[in-house]
Amino acid sequence: MQKHLVVTVSGPDRPGIVERVTKLLVEHQGNVEASRMARLGGEFALLMMVSVADAGFGPLREGIRQLRDEGFKVTTRETRRGHSAKYAGCIPYELSVKGADHQGIIHQLAHYLAEHKINIETMDTDVVKAPMSGTPLFKMSAVVLVPPEFNFQTWRQALDGVCDDLGVDVTVSPYMG
Repeated sequence: MQKHLVVTVSGPDRPGIVERVTKLLVEHQGNVEASRMARLGGEFALLMMVSVADAGFGPLREGIRQLRDEGFKVTTRETRRGHSAKYAGCIPYELSVKGADHQGIIHQLAHYLAEHKINIETMDTDVVKAPMSGTPLFKMSAVVLVPPEFNFQTWRQALDGVCDDLGVDVTVSPYMG
């Protein structure tokens, strides 16, 4: 039987971090089932869900935790594969948000979504410079799960209102996975 583990590893960015973590997986016959990795400033952060046979679970978890001795911050948490039953029937949508950067954009969007019991599955954000002016521009892409009883037009219009107040544009489309 397979067990699943969510692993986070972060530390000063340098070549070889992904190789070091995946070497442990190979040594313990583990497999990466999903992952996100990014350099944020001078730090590198890795988030992954791995699977491993019952017999290798403890040794793999301990091996990953030993990365702390190499200066990494590490967390491990056992989980289950698949979606939570509480989101069964929810409809996935992709959100794309763009506009002039300022404080509070993510918070206000997250507040609206939480207030309406819309779950954030993934969210990526960045601030880039506008091509001509160099003005900081906020960009966000997210996948959200909307409860099936919500009328698309109603929650979409409310989201448009939040984005208008924030001075950003939002595009909503069905998530195709």
